[in-house]
Amino acid sequence: MNLADMLSYADIGQLSRIATTYRCECNGNSKNELIQSILAAIMRKDVFEAQISAMRLEDLRFMNSLLFDPRDAFSLEELIARIQMSKFGQSAPEKSEAAVLIASPQQQAQPESKGSGKRKKKPPAEPAPEPGPRETISRFKHYGWLFNGYSGPDRYLFQMPADLKVRFKDALERRFASQIVPAADEPAAYRDEQQLMGDDVQKLLTYIHHHDIPLTSEGSMYKRSILQILDGLGVKEQLPTRGEWRFGYGRRMKDYPNRLSLLYDYCYFEGWLSENDGRLTLTAAGQERQAQLAPEAPDKLYRFWLRLYKTAIPNVRAIAGWVDKLAKAWITAESLKQALTPFIKPYYYDPPETILEQRIVGMMLHLGMLRLGEHGESGLVVRMTPLGRSIVAGLNIEDDAIVLE
Repeated sequence: MNLADMLSYADIGQLSRIATTYRCECNGNSKNELIQSILAAIMRKDVFEAQISAMRLEDLRFMNSLLFDPRDAFSLEELIARIQMSKFGQSAPEKSEAAVLIASPQQQAQPESKGSGKRKKKPPAEPAPEPGPRETISRFKHYGWLFNGYSGPDRYLFQMPADLKVRFKDALERRFASQIVPAADEPAAYRDEQQLMGDDVQKLLTYIHHHDIPLTSEGSMYKRSILQILDGLGVKEQLPTRGEWRFGYGRRMKDYPNRLSLLYDYCYFEGWLSENDGRLTLTAAGQERQAQLAPEAPDKLYRFWLRLYKTAIPNVRAIAGWVDKLAKAWITAESLKQALTPFIKPYYYDPPETILEQRIVGMMLHLGMLRLGEHGESGLVVRMTPLGRSIVAGLNIEDDAIVLE
């Protein structure tokens, strides 16, 4: 529903609170006047842009987590979780200021010289605690950005007006676009892996079908088998280095290179692989799939990647959506990093820069959705492929993350 529809369903108490927030001058006892005044205020471009500019980074992250979600209703528990996940990291000025504010009275008080007779300075008052998730939800309701939806089984659901979601997306796109640096011209050469991963699903199944593959006690293939598989795939990868931490991005991430790990986990999730009795074999469904001798659809691989990486990168869908919107033409990878890393939460030893470069941009390249080029003047540049743009445009998937035990 759009904003006008949700306002018409809202009670006069909520309408009055929204009208007070926007300082609307109207008859507070008339629901129709309240709705008209609120619509006139919220739809003013200068008011909307001023609100976006004044939003804290945590609020922008929270809002961003809703923009690319195809669902139109969210539970209170989910909104609280998203707000809590949006509070990570601070800029350097904020950190230094916070360090002063939270210093203990002993640290803040000046040392007193013996016999000085000077009265001890009073420690500064402790700062007010940050507003909690419920206060944030209440504030968004007062702005008319969230509404109480219908109630499900033992819970209330909240909705965001569809037209406001579009306006927020457009406003954030303008904000990000102002940070993006276009490439001077086409790069002399670029990597484009369209269709390769779909072909490699078939190649992986065919290799397993024709070979006897022993497994280690931990259930992974031995180095010899891995190297033979990598030699037959469309993209060559290096084996993970010994001692490198690798977890959170799939069941076999610790054993295999990034791209092969995704291919393997996809086939395992589809029920095509069996790891029983110390051997890797195809299941009956896997044999049937291998006999088709056909590549896997790229949109299926993309959907699987989003759901698999969702645990480590909760807003992976939103970040991939922004890459699609910002990289319609060749842009510098550095400017893309500057624009999007503030919205990416670190994951253990993976900083936001690594997550964007390796886990998102790197995997979108392997999925055939991005082209990666080297430009003499602009450095590393990226651009969405036609395949990638069509996949993102037609995306509609379940929200559940995939956890492969």
